[in-house]
Amino acid sequence: MEGEWHHFHYTVAVAIFMGASFAIALIFRRQKMSKLPPGNLGWCPFLGRTLGFVNPHPSTSNGHFLDQNIIKYGKIFRSHLFGHRTIVSCDQEFNNFVLQNEDRFFVSSYPANIPGILGRLTLLVATGTVHKRLRAVALSLFAAIRNEQQTFLDDLQNCALLLVKSWKNTETIIFCNEARKYTFTVIVKEILSLKADDPETSMILENFLTFMKGLCSIPIKLPGTAYEMAIQSRRRIFEIVRTIVRRRKNTGDHGERKRKDFLDVMMEMEGISEDEILSLVMDLLLGGHETTAMLISILVKCLSESPPALHQLREEHRGVRKRKEKGEGLMWEDYKNMKFTQMLIKEGLRYGNVVKFVHRKALQTINFKGYEIPKGWKVLPILSGVHLDASQYHEPLQFNPWRWQGKDKRGELYGKYFMAFGGGLRLCPGSELAKLETAIFLHYFVLNFEWTPLNPKDVPMAFPFVDFKHGLQLSLKPLSHPTTTLSS
Repeated sequence: MEGEWHHFHYTVAVAIFMGASFAIALIFRRQKMSKLPPGNLGWCPFLGRTLGFVNPHPSTSNGHFLDQNIIKYGKIFRSHLFGHRTIVSCDQEFNNFVLQNEDRFFVSSYPANIPGILGRLTLLVATGTVHKRLRAVALSLFAAIRNEQQTFLDDLQNCALLLVKSWKNTETIIFCNEARKYTFTVIVKEILSLKADDPETSMILENFLTFMKGLCSIPIKLPGTAYEMAIQSRRRIFEIVRTIVRRRKNTGDHGERKRKDFLDVMMEMEGISEDEILSLVMDLLLGGHETTAMLISILVKCLSESPPALHQLREEHRGVRKRKEKGEGLMWEDYKNMKFTQMLIKEGLRYGNVVKFVHRKALQTINFKGYEIPKGWKVLPILSGVHLDASQYHEPLQFNPWRWQGKDKRGELYGKYFMAFGGGLRLCPGSELAKLETAIFLHYFVLNFEWTPLNPKDVPMAFPFVDFKHGLQLSLKPLSHPTTTLSS
């Protein structure tokens, strides 16, 4: 009996100890969880809340997922996205902190399909010294725009005129496709000195379109899947460019080219491998083609809905033409004087959010605004969350280019509050070329045509990449008294 009594006491003591241990562990867990931003990880470990996050919505809005979570949890909250526990931020201060602390507290960390398709050397996913070196190469390429301003400007004008002339007897166009033709012609000209009618151009474009369809696909590497087809398309583009590289190495001259293109410059650099050249070419095609075409499309859509903005833009460009001889091309000084055009482009970037968010990962546990960001967690700075924040912009859901009046790169609405081109060590190296391309295209478009969207409900949608579901079909009508003539 005495032994049973001792056994009972022992059992009770163990139970009390285990219960106390569990209670203490629960308290510590709750304290730790309380340090995390509030939120909901979802019920499915694999999917989490990804489907709600990527649900298509107008790119000029945050979408239902973000709006509801901001209302419930605030601008910084936790979730489970793209297979990982994630801190989501629509907070301007935290987003700026993340972007400005690349390689210190945070590192680029994209879902597996991105490096799987683009490769490990793409600027999107390369980190540390590799990224710094490749980015330095990209910056040196775009520096050529400043060194040979007029030549670049002439190339852009020729590409814009070639496209706009092709619409002379056309009543309707699928504008997104046409904008992509323009930006693709520009980028293959600057990288590879290819013309629109060169066989390599059409081969690269055909494969690039297949590549783009698979870029945001599920990473299933099986024959016939969008993911596998994108990988094969990238390889075929690499082979085309590799053939051009080796042809130039064998001939050792520039052929009919009056100046070096981006490929020439890369081939002359020391310490850059052929694989790195091929990867940079792919990055330049991706950045210089799709995102700029979407920016132009968004602006054309917004201008059709804002007669005052279209009127002021057209008057600015008519003023540029009045200062020139008939048939004379634009000069660099003309571009620099397009003040309203620059305001319009900034507003299109803010309002349209061509790039909605970026992927990062915490390198160490970080405390910010009383929250704990655990080491290894993914972090999604939502760039559009800042651009569409009423505490940062007056009536942010309104397209208003005049909000940029008097603001420049040093203005309060630039940099920390304007994140269209990213920030920090990953600030887009081609941002100036994108703005230049857009301005030159708008010059020839608005001075020669009037247009009307045939489907007013066709708006830029985040899929999560931005596109128009129906391609932005336009009815075109030549202006009765164009300031520039398409025959020039």
